[in-house]
Amino acid sequence: MNIFRITPPEAEPQDRLTREAQGWLVLLTSGRATASDAHALREWCAQSPEHARAFEQAKLLWQQLRPAAEQLQAPRHLGRRAFLGGAIAASAAFLLIRATVPGGVSGLGADYITEVGEQRRFDLADGMSLELNTQTRINRRQSADGSQALELLSGEVEVLARANTPLKVEAGGGWLSARQARFNLRNLNQSVCVTCLEGALQVDALGHSIRLESGQQLTYDTRKVGTLQSVDTAAVIAWRQQVLVFNDATLASVIDEINRYRPGMLLLLNSELGKRKVQARFSLDQLAGVALLIRDAYGVKCTELPGGVVVLS
Repeated sequence: MNIFRITPPEAEPQDRLTREAQGWLVLLTSGRATASDAHALREWCAQSPEHARAFEQAKLLWQQLRPAAEQLQAPRHLGRRAFLGGAIAASAAFLLIRATVPGGVSGLGADYITEVGEQRRFDLADGMSLELNTQTRINRRQSADGSQALELLSGEVEVLARANTPLKVEAGGGWLSARQARFNLRNLNQSVCVTCLEGALQVDALGHSIRLESGQQLTYDTRKVGTLQSVDTAAVIAWRQQVLVFNDATLASVIDEINRYRPGMLLLLNSELGKRKVQARFSLDQLAGVALLIRDAYGVKCTELPGGVVVLS
């Protein structure tokens, strides 16, 4: 759904593209943008050369206004205010109706929460524990049989289950059940990935009931359930050691993952470059300078915007 269609139908096509481009820029620099927004913007820019040019012109205008904005208070700077006013008009509906917290509106009051770059441990009853990765939201639930249950609204968690009764976890419409197990669970962009690290667990999703044992991984979404895969569990949980490991991953997926851990956003607009396969290993304390690493490795142009946003094109 393209919220930016609020532009009046009688507007000139170029005026419409200009307003939409400015709206995207305001969203990017608002601190509310997510990896899904970055993907949507890449698709918007790829619609035509005119779309890509409109966004490039919006960036240039922002850069031209930036020196003056640093010298004057924003309310006194009419040029910058005029630019923002037009852009906000184009994107206001988007910002008003879109949930800006991972996990949606329900994520605002989640029982277990981590913010950008934060990792936390929570010890539960009966020897169970949760290790939450960055930007994770989890709620306590009550299952039908009265046993303890959780819901992973979004993000990633390593779960240790050591209870007499099974621990049940809901994620993306599916249910996981484990009594004696350790597993890693991700729920990102409407896709769920569960990896059994120790013991065994059961996954029930879309009418399928699948048993996972140590070293096995399963993915599912609202339309389909994947097949069981054997994986390197050390790479899956490398985040526990403050490390990100990428094996034969696309550069676009690497950037999306990095964006989960750092304030602001890296935005890659070169779709062909995004398909390049990457073998990489980053410690989390390297991520502040990762844009420069990508620039040097691939020769892309870096444009820095407010709020830690870096456009790679």
